[in-house]
Amino acid sequence: MQPYDERLTVPRSWWLLALGAGVSAALILFPFGVLAMLAGLAGGTALAAMGLSSYGSARIRVVAGTLIAGEARIPVTALGEATVLDPEETVAWRGRKADPRAFMLLRSYVPTALKVEITDPADPTPYAYVSTRSPERLAQALEAVRAR
Repeated sequence: MQPYDERLTVPRSWWLLALGAGVSAALILFPFGVLAMLAGLAGGTALAAMGLSSYGSARIRVVAGTLIAGEARIPVTALGEATVLDPEETVAWRGRKADPRAFMLLRSYVPTALKVEITDPADPTPYAYVSTRSPERLAQALEAVRAR
């Protein structure tokens, strides 16, 4: 059983960007004929949709004693205090309060985040900043794994 699993998908309105990219490609290829224009519409839309899908495929999981956030895999034993960030604090920790050495799984369209200290003395990373729609649940999942 996984105590926590979340996918940071892009907002639905962003999919209109894929259509806009397809229309742009169609307009660029307009001088080459209708067939090229239709190919540009289909190809541009498909490429933009693949890019959005890839960007929105970041996952956050707590499984087998490990926090998996995007490409990072951090053992829960190397994590310290977890701080739930409200929308105002989330924006502050993305910018002026951020440490350049920190690991950041940042998605600007997610209004809340969790900041977790990294206590491993061999790791120069001071904390992990993880954009999440459910920071309280993620903190509880980390605490539940730590308690076991």
